[in-house]
Amino acid sequence: MEVIAAASRRQGSHGDMLSLSAGQPSTPAPRPVLAAARDMLDREILGYTPTPGIPELRRRVAALHTDRYGYEVDPASVVITTGSSGAFTALFLAAFDPGDVVALARPGYPAYRNALAALGCEVAEFDPADRVRFQPSVADLERLTAETGAPPAGLVIASPANPSGAIIDAGELADIAAWCEAHGTLLVSDEIYHGISFGRRCASAWEFSRNAAVIGSFSKYFSMTGWRIGWMLVPDDLAEAVDTLLGNLNICAPANSQFAALKALGPEAARELDGHVERYAANRDLVLGRLDELRLPLVAEPDGAFYAYVDASAYTSDSLSWCREVLDATGVALTPGVDFDSRDGGSTVRISFAGAGGDIAAALDRLAAHFAR
Repeated sequence: MEVIAAASRRQGSHGDMLSLSAGQPSTPAPRPVLAAARDMLDREILGYTPTPGIPELRRRVAALHTDRYGYEVDPASVVITTGSSGAFTALFLAAFDPGDVVALARPGYPAYRNALAALGCEVAEFDPADRVRFQPSVADLERLTAETGAPPAGLVIASPANPSGAIIDAGELADIAAWCEAHGTLLVSDEIYHGISFGRRCASAWEFSRNAAVIGSFSKYFSMTGWRIGWMLVPDDLAEAVDTLLGNLNICAPANSQFAALKALGPEAARELDGHVERYAANRDLVLGRLDELRLPLVAEPDGAFYAYVDASAYTSDSLSWCREVLDATGVALTPGVDFDSRDGGSTVRISFAGAGGDIAAALDRLAAHFAR
């Protein structure tokens, strides 16, 4: 967030900022969504909805999971939330007590760690044995259990992951889900980047375990970040607690966003959104093709999402200060790795390729010129 603020100041003072830091699409919501939102403003009261969401959206999200993964979902298991952030907050409150140990692979999205810590949980970060994709395995969980003396109360995974874009293989996910069931560990599967992948399938945790919690979002593939609309597939034993908490925390997700999101799940929007994914793929090739020139080798293989997580140790061991210096010198905003790895992130950086291809190329040119000095 400090880098985002600094980038905004750079744009205000120089007007030349190019962002390779944004964790969101650079495109608006699909045209059918925008049209529906305008129509709803004229047609609907847009008061409170039922806490778990309007019934039609819950049915459509359930159908999305059937279409994508082939498993049936009872719409009653779908809870519409205020973005995925609202889902994580309610789920963590419902599932964990202060002092519970919740495991996270490193590097990872910082909001998991921060939200769990704020709720009094003990966050157990670990380094996966897989040094290609940095995704967890059963062997990692066994090792962590031996070190801590008991299985964790929860395990949060993300596939594709932020910051790496790495995907967990379906077989590994099945093994993790089975291990969590056998050890009483709640598997929390962050699937918000599903729909954005490059030649590798994204499996869903509910293919293998209905005791897992699945988090989805309209923010990434559906290009609706500011609409604050997401969803959760809730295990039966947590459904009542989640519903009660959401009723107190949020009352409901934004009403207009719920009605508009129905159109995000239609075929016209899908054609537009799949076009975004094609652009991400081209941008990914552009970025990966220039990393050697920039002396920024990949840390993990980016199978999905719109990020490349790279090793900046040729330049720095303090990625936060270095990203500020690069921004000041070039006008290019990068995200420091300390956001994702508080221990070893001083020498890593996340590059986003969610923007326009021309802007990304121009940003890479600036970086190349600067690093060549």
